[in-house]
Amino acid sequence: MAGRTSCAVLAPAQTTAQKITNACVDFERIDDTIEKKGKRCAMLLRSVCFFVAALATGFVHAHELFLQPQSYQIAVGDPLLAEVKVGEDFDGGRNIFNPEKFRQFDLAVGNEVVPIPGRLGDMPAANITTDADGLHILVHVSQDLRLRYTKFEKFEKFIDHKDLKGTLGAHAARGLSTTDFVEAYSRYAKSLVAVGSGVGQDRTFGLETEIVALANPYTDDLDGEMPVQVFYQQRVRPDAQVELFERLGDEVKITLHRTDANGVALLPVKAGAEYMVDAVVIREPSAALAEKMDAVWETLWANLTFAVPR
Repeated sequence: MAGRTSCAVLAPAQTTAQKITNACVDFERIDDTIEKKGKRCAMLLRSVCFFVAALATGFVHAHELFLQPQSYQIAVGDPLLAEVKVGEDFDGGRNIFNPEKFRQFDLAVGNEVVPIPGRLGDMPAANITTDADGLHILVHVSQDLRLRYTKFEKFEKFIDHKDLKGTLGAHAARGLSTTDFVEAYSRYAKSLVAVGSGVGQDRTFGLETEIVALANPYTDDLDGEMPVQVFYQQRVRPDAQVELFERLGDEVKITLHRTDANGVALLPVKAGAEYMVDAVVIREPSAALAEKMDAVWETLWANLTFAVPR
C-alpha cells in the first residue's frame, strides 16, 4: 500500500461496507525528507492559491464542481483515484480532501454506501482500492457557500445562462437590492466508474437535487444516446435545462438540452468521450439559511460525470 494517501481494502470474504470502512492509512507516505515534504507543501500551496483566487473572483460559484476519475474503467484491485474539481469547460483546479468543505463524500457499490476515507490535504481527494466488481458511484455534497453580488448584470447573466425562468421577476417583486445581495449555493456531484465488469445501475441517493443515469455507459448499448433523469427533493424535475459537456481528446463541446415531463433528457454521446452533465435549481433560502448566510437566493447544482468506452 506504500505511496497511497488512503485505502480501503475490499477482501472477498467481507461485505462491501466492511471492506471500505476497514480503511488503512499509510503512514509510510509521510516521508521525513525535506525534499518530499517540499513537494507536498508545493501541491497544497497551489491548491490554496487557486481557491483564494477563485473566491476573490467569484470563479468557484460561477462554474461547476465535478468529480473526475483518473480512469473511468479500472480492474478489480486497482486504485480508484478521483479528483474533486471546480472550473469551466470541463477543466478546473483540484480540491484537496477536506471534510470541512463537504457534507458527504461516499462510495456506493450496489445497495451499500460508505464514506470515502482520507486525510486532510490528500490529492487526489479520493484514493481507494476496491476488490468489489461492478459499477462504483462516487457521491459528493459540498457545504453551503455564499457569493455576494455587487453588479446585477452578473446575476442576470447567470440566470440567463442557466435558464432559471421567473427569477428576475421574482427578484424585483420581492424588492431585493440590485447592487448588494448574497446568494448561498451548494453542490451535488456524482461520478460513475466501472470496476471489473462494471455491471450495475445508478440510482437516487436522496440528495436535495441530483442527476441519475438511466443506463450504464460501460455495459449497455447506448446507440448514441444517454438517458438521464433530473431530481429535486426526490421528485422528477420536468422542463429543466441540462448542460452537457463532452470532452473528446483536447476538444470540449457544450450543448443544452431539456428534460421531458418525467424529468428525463436524452443526451447525445459517442464512443471514446468523457461527459459531464449539469443542472441548477434556484429557490428562496430557508429562514435559517438566509440568516446564517445573509442570503436572499439559494442555488443547488447537480452534476454527473461518466465516460463512454470505445
